Amino acid sequence: MVVTAAVAGASGYAGGEILRLLLAHPEVEIGAVTAAGNAGSRLGDIAPHLSPLADRVLAPTEVEQLAGHDVVFLALPHGHSAAIAAQLPQDCVVVDCGADFRLRDEAAWTTYYDTPFAGTWPYGMPELVAHDGTKAREQLRSAHRIAVPGCYPTAVSLALAPALSAGVARAQDVVVVAASGTSGAGRSLKAHLLGSEVMGAMSPYGVGGVHRHTPEIEQNLALAAGTDASVSFTPTLAPMPRGILATATASAAEGVDATAVRAAYEQAYADEPFVHLLPQGAWPRTGDVVGSNLVHVQVTLDERVGRVVAVAAVDNLTKGTAGAAVQSMNLALGLPETTGLPLAGVAP
Repeated sequence: MVVTAAVAGASGYAGGEILRLLLAHPEVEIGAVTAAGNAGSRLGDIAPHLSPLADRVLAPTEVEQLAGHDVVFLALPHGHSAAIAAQLPQDCVVVDCGADFRLRDEAAWTTYYDTPFAGTWPYGMPELVAHDGTKAREQLRSAHRIAVPGCYPTAVSLALAPALSAGVARAQDVVVVAASGTSGAGRSLKAHLLGSEVMGAMSPYGVGGVHRHTPEIEQNLALAAGTDASVSFTPTLAPMPRGILATATASAAEGVDATAVRAAYEQAYADEPFVHLLPQGAWPRTGDVVGSNLVHVQVTLDERVGRVVAVAAVDNLTKGTAGAAVQSMNLALGLPETTGLPLAGVAP
């Protein structure tokens, strides 16, 4: 089985990461690669690491360039995917790496975004466990429209969902502090992302519940808990190019002990190829998942204050974006879920 895939937004970090993964995918032939401002440029001049595609010339991001492929990946800024997706054939698998189709609630969308609500697609986090024990994976099989999760929601949701689904933690008082590498902000030139500003410094941003990933995190945790979720989310910028380390805490259910908490995670992730519950006493590090489609998770119970503490590390560009896109594509096409996806990180 060989499928053709186009990548829109190929000159950005997410689009480039999708191409890196597709180059290693045995069932994919890379078709059109498109961009907006960089259209007409040679891909190798923008992304020298993609040597096999170096001589490809970026086409403009137009429906005519994308149509005719089996799969289209949209690695576009938020608010730009809906118009293009509406013009693509229904039998084409469209995988959106932006936020356009992630949220189910229109009010949540209009609160955090300034474009019209476009609707909701199947959610590309196969491992996300719901309150009834089912996982999002089943919605992705044979799907033709897929919304890739945000990078922060990937880390936070996989860190806390097992505790909420098993009833060992409550969803109404969740506190999350997470650090991200600078690639999470995209490739555009921004003064606060200059090397001289970032190196040797950490800084918070989107403080006070205003970060756009907040409603997506709440949506996922509510699905896991079977009830509304309330999340205080504080993101921070870390002096590294890739990676997210999310520390999430939630009130423990009455009478719960540490054994029950860990058992919830062991059950939820026992058969997951990409989510690794670390041995007790070992804690996730971003460096251990760089370049991989892995999520490293650890959990404990702070008995003194009655809170479950879960930590997750992901590569924001791989499992946090492009890896989830390819993983979801595999499910949609009926391929083995792990096909073409790296199961080991890069070290040092």
